Amino acid sequence: MNKDIQTYNDSQSATDKEICDVLSAEINSKLTEEESKIWHAHPVWFIDGNPIVGYSKLKAGIRLMFWSGADFDEVELKVNTGKFKDASITYTSVEQINLDDVGRWIEKSKKIQWDYKNIVKRKGVLLRLTP
Repeated sequence: MNKDIQTYNDSQSATDKEICDVLSAEINSKLTEEESKIWHAHPVWFIDGNPIVGYSKLKAGIRLMFWSGADFDEVELKVNTGKFKDASITYTSVEQINLDDVGRWIEKSKKIQWDYKNIVKRKGVLLRLTP
């Protein structure tokens, strides 16, 4: 595991650390070759420099976010409003995590991607990378 991500996980409360450790282990098991790092203060995984999945600490719990998740057609993921295509789920205990769901969403994140990497260059315009 990326040592900076482990440091992030270790800095959380006991309950949140447990959630973060489960999420990072599942993500790492599905994204074995992809880049991971702390980006904008939280763990994020990338494919070819494009952010696809990450998690962060919110008041409500640990939010697992998929940058292109709005197109996953998954009822458990809350689609955010606005011009972006992200969707997320928030966990307050490790028992809430369904690893089959998380694994399926990670697989979808490999196939369904919007080009966040070049959003600044395109002046805020998002283009779909995959059909």
